[in-house]
Amino acid sequence: MRHRKRVKKLNRPKAHRMRLLENLACAAFTHYGIVTTQTRAKEAIKFIESLITFAKLGTLAARRRVFAKIKDKNIVQKLFDDIAPRFQNRKGGYTRIISLGPRKGDGAELVLLELLGFEDERKHKQEKREEKRKEREEHELRGEG
Repeated sequence: MRHRKRVKKLNRPKAHRMRLLENLACAAFTHYGIVTTQTRAKEAIKFIESLITFAKLGTLAARRRVFAKIKDKNIVQKLFDDIAPRFQNRKGGYTRIISLGPRKGDGAELVLLELLGFEDERKHKQEKREEKRKEREEHELRGEG
């Protein structure tokens, strides 16, 4: 029985589950938002918000605790230098979940998990990606013609 068990196992062993949460957090910190399933997003929020809370402390001990969970030095640096200072006056609730509807293949509920306050950066990155994609398509069309 699962009485009073707080961790959702996500049908994975512990090591696999921890790497999944680490990868989701790294992607969220890199792109300021990710599209994933609702269950994964709810578990990732717990993980991400605890990392941001440690990063707000800004101490060496906090940096080491975050680095124990996320192995990428660049992302830890970005978390401490760029992301955590934005949430300095906020006591919690650093993320938001926006429902996107069911996934086409299996009907799983997809959501957008994003960091609050970074909507402009996300949109700017997305616009740059769209421009690059259009340029590539135009280049391919010119190369064929």
